[in-house]
Amino acid sequence: MKRAFISLLIIFTLAGAVTAQEATAPDYRFALGVRLSNSSPTLNNSVSGKFFITQTSAIEGLVSFGNRFGLGALLEIQKPFKTEGLSWFWGGGMYVGFDDDKTFLGPTGIIGLDYKFKGIPLNLSLDWKPELDIIPEIRFVPDAFALSVRFAFN
Repeated sequence: MKRAFISLLIIFTLAGAVTAQEATAPDYRFALGVRLSNSSPTLNNSVSGKFFITQTSAIEGLVSFGNRFGLGALLEIQKPFKTEGLSWFWGGGMYVGFDDDKTFLGPTGIIGLDYKFKGIPLNLSLDWKPELDIIPEIRFVPDAFALSVRFAFN
């Protein structure tokens, strides 16, 4: 897991070095779809909605129906690559989850790649979203990788 984290850190650092200098508007304003993830995090398989509040920042809301019911919100900063439709993003937020008689609560971070296909309303996103359970006990959940497939609206 440590190697995967270091590899991702290097990839995104290098990616940041080759991003476009000037921010451009995303090819979509709102996208709605599904986020498919492994079962470890509270916010695993979810309905995902992403709304751009500025040209470079978005709010993503997640409603998870995986192992436990969960709700989450993230503020994401979007950085475009020189390749049209491709960008990377990072951010953070909070989540709450419910499983039987337990409640899970904590902060979460996110870093990933986002691609909007030209000419069709399809948005794909690949990300890593580690979680830190504060309630019911402190527990770090690092293995939270996912693929999101969303319908994009202008």
